Amino acid sequence: MDAQITRLEPNEIFVFGSNASGAHGGGAARTAYEKFGAVWGQGHGLQGQSYGIDTMSGLKAMAADVAEFLDVARARPELMFLVTEIGCGIAGYTPAQVAPYFSEVPGNVRLPSRFAAIIDGTADQRE
Repeated sequence: MDAQITRLEPNEIFVFGSNASGAHGGGAARTAYEKFGAVWGQGHGLQGQSYGIDTMSGLKAMAADVAEFLDVARARPELMFLVTEIGCGIAGYTPAQVAPYFSEVPGNVRLPSRFAAIIDGTADQRE
C-alpha cells in the first residue's frame, strides 16, 4: 500500500500522523482534514474516515498512540485501516524508527511497504 490515497471505500480509514493540537495544516494530516473528515483541533483517534496518531510529541508519545491505535483496530475488525508513513514526513523520523511500533498489526491494518519490509526483515539495509 504505497500509492497516494485519494479516495476510500466506506469501511476504510486513512491513518495519518498528526500533532497533539490537531492543527492539520500539512502532509497527510492536511489530506485527512480536506478529504477524510479529520477534525481540526483533534490530534488523536478516530475522526470521520481518518485516524490521527501524534507524531510530533516525540517517539515515546508516538509509541503510545500507535499502541492505542492497534487496540482500536483490533476492536473494529469491520474496518480496514490504511496506514501512511506516519512520522516520516514533517516529524522527521525514518521508517526504521517508526515501523517497529507496528510489528504486531491485526489483519485489518495495511502498512506502507517500507514499514512492512522493515518488520519482515526484507528491507534494504542502506535505507
